Amino acid sequence: MVPDSHQLDFPPVRNGVDYLVSVVDHLTRSEVGPRDIKYAVLHLQAATEVLLKARLVREHWSLVFDNPGEATERAFRSGDFKSCTINEAVTRLRNIVGVHITDKEQAALKDLGRDRNALQHYGLTHNARALEARAGRVLDFLVHFLDDALLPDFDQDESNTIGADMLQVRNGLDGVHTFITQRRRRLRGELKGSENRTTECDQCHEMALVTDGETVRCHFCGHTWLALTPWIMELYTRDKGYPQLCPECQAQTMVPGVRLASESLPVSFCFACTASIPSPPAEATEETR
Repeated sequence: MVPDSHQLDFPPVRNGVDYLVSVVDHLTRSEVGPRDIKYAVLHLQAATEVLLKARLVREHWSLVFDNPGEATERAFRSGDFKSCTINEAVTRLRNIVGVHITDKEQAALKDLGRDRNALQHYGLTHNARALEARAGRVLDFLVHFLDDALLPDFDQDESNTIGADMLQVRNGLDGVHTFITQRRRRLRGELKGSENRTTECDQCHEMALVTDGETVRCHFCGHTWLALTPWIMELYTRDKGYPQLCPECQAQTMVPGVRLASESLPVSFCFACTASIPSPPAEATEETR
């Protein structure tokens, strides 16, 4: 039955794809401004929630409840229930449904959630290029998620209803990839010769963060830190271990498990004097899946 022109007809997957159309529209304009980044982040978060939970519902409707043990079909049909968080949805998709979602992809979704919450509730002052790069990673994940976990079960009629929108999303994703690729190419010459002090930026996650012993600057997104030691404490103690005493300069800024552009394996790296030493085998971090 064709819906009435005054009736909303947005089943979950179609609704999620519609959000993605808005995302690529904002991210692929000739001049991407702060307002474009804002709505790209907000709509990308909405698309993420809709699409991940659509796959849970396909497995069983109770899986979208915050507490599946208290789920009732009546509450589900009426929409009168508290649903699970995106992070919990990812955990259930991995552990129950068997969908392959990497740790790196889950981390990108968490970053997006933090950006969205800051925008929605507090206002967000952040580097636009970093937000754009992070949004591009989640967009890439969602397109692959659609292709692998949702669209294969669509019949021809269902596929046709979102065909034009998916084409627009894929073309937009190609545009985002082109932007990132072109910027990486421009940076190769700029970063040449500094590979032994270039690591991954915590903001945009590009291998473009360079320290000169006084400042730390990402050449991809432009984020710069002047207060070196507080930045290390905040950024690295979360998952790499407490900074150690550097054997070269005697400053407590030698951080284990740092990925450098010049090294195939993580090393212990001093952000004060830029000395590096191989990490012990037990400290070597596993490559991100």
